[in-house]
Amino acid sequence: MMTMKNKPLFVLIIIFNILITSFAVAQAKVEPETIREKMQWFADAKLGIFIHTGIYSVNGVDESWSFHNKKISHKEYMTQLNGFTLKNYDPVFWADLIKESGAKYAVITTKHHDGVAMYDTKMNGMSILKQTPAKRDMIDPFFKELRKRGLKCGAYFSLIDWSHYDYPGFLRDSARYKIEDDYARWNRFRTFFQGQLAEIDTKFKPDLWWFDGDWEHSAEQWEAEKIRNILMTNNPNTIINSRLQGYGDYETPEQNFPVSRPKSEWWELCMTINDNWGFQHKDLNWKTPYEIITIFADAVSHGGNLLLDIGPKEDGTIPSEQINILKELGAWNKKHGEAIFGTKAGIPQGHFYGPTTISKDSTSLFLFVHGTNSGQLMLKGLDSKISDISVVGSGTKLNHKIVGKISWSKVPGLVYIDLPKQNLISMSLL
Repeated sequence: MMTMKNKPLFVLIIIFNILITSFAVAQAKVEPETIREKMQWFADAKLGIFIHTGIYSVNGVDESWSFHNKKISHKEYMTQLNGFTLKNYDPVFWADLIKESGAKYAVITTKHHDGVAMYDTKMNGMSILKQTPAKRDMIDPFFKELRKRGLKCGAYFSLIDWSHYDYPGFLRDSARYKIEDDYARWNRFRTFFQGQLAEIDTKFKPDLWWFDGDWEHSAEQWEAEKIRNILMTNNPNTIINSRLQGYGDYETPEQNFPVSRPKSEWWELCMTINDNWGFQHKDLNWKTPYEIITIFADAVSHGGNLLLDIGPKEDGTIPSEQINILKELGAWNKKHGEAIFGTKAGIPQGHFYGPTTISKDSTSLFLFVHGTNSGQLMLKGLDSKISDISVVGSGTKLNHKIVGKISWSKVPGLVYIDLPKQNLISMSLL
C-alpha cells in the first residue's frame, strides 16, 4: 500500500466583493456557440481516467510498439491472444473506482495499433471475443456502468492497424505498399476502419472520441473531414480530440507538461501513472499520490484537464498501486473539489508562485499551497478588495494585510496571507 511521501497541496480561497481587474488572461479564439455548448462538460470535468487494456498486458510488453520497433516479432506478440482471459474483469468495480477518484469521464482503448478489437467487431475476426479466452466484449458493460454513475464515456481508437493486410504498414511479414500504387487496396482498408468507427458509434455512442495514429497519413487520405461529419451527424454532441489531422475539438499534449498555458481553450494532459500506458510487470516506477495531485493542480491552473492513465492486467484486475493512487486522489478531490471542478484557469504566472484557479463568476480566487509551507504567502497585483480568506475543506479563516499600497497610486500593493499553523494544516490534509 502506497502512502503519501509528501504533504499534498491544500487550498486557500480568497473571496472578493468585486471582480478581479488586474489580471489579463489571454482569451482563445471565439468558437461557434454550438461548439462552445458541447464543450462545456469537458471544460468543467477537469479529470478523466485513461484505460489502456489489451493483449500486450499478458507478457507486459510495449502496446503494439514492441513488434513495430522489432523488440519482438509480430507472431510472438500475437501469441499473447492465448493468455488474455479477463477472468476477473469487474466493470462495476472499475466504474466505482473511477467515480471515487473524482473523474468525470473515462477513455478506454477500443482498438490499439495491433488491430485487436476490444469489442465484438463484425468487420473482421480480430477481436478478443473471437481470438482470446476472454470471449467477451469489454466496452459495452463498462460504458453502461459509467453512465449509471453519470460519467461520460470516451472511445480510444487507433486509425492505423499494423496487423491488417490492406494497411500500408502491414507488419506480419513487413510488406508495405504505396497508396498511390494501389489505391484500391487503400480504399479497402478505409472501408474497414470506417466500418469499425460506425460500429462503435452505433453500439456505444461515445461522448468523446480519442483518435490516435493520424500521423501516418494526411487528412485527405484518412478522409478526416468525412469521418468528423459522420460522427457529428449521428451524435452532434460528441467531442473529438486533436489527433484527426486538424478536425478535432481539443488538444492532447502527451506526458510532457506545458510550461506555459496552451493556446487552445480546451486541452487535456494525458499522462501515465508509472512509465508505460499498458500494464508491464517490471514497471514499478509509480508516481506518488502527491506527484499526481501536484500535476493535476498545475493542469487545472493552466485551464486544462488531466487524463490519467491506468493499465489493467490481462485478467481484468487493476494493480493495487493504481487503486491506491486513485483513492488518494479521490479523497483529496472530495475535500478540495470546490477549487477544481467547474472552475476557470487561474491568474497569470508571476502574481503567485503556485497553481491557481478562479470561480466561474470571477469572485473567488483559489491558491494551491504545498502542505509544508508556513509563515506568509505573497500575492501581487490584486486590485480587488478582499472580503474573506479561508482554507478550503476546513473553513479556517486566515488573516492578511496589504503592504505598499499608497492612496494616490493606482499600483496595487502586495497581499501577505498568514498561513495556518501546522496543526491547522494537518486538518486540511488527507
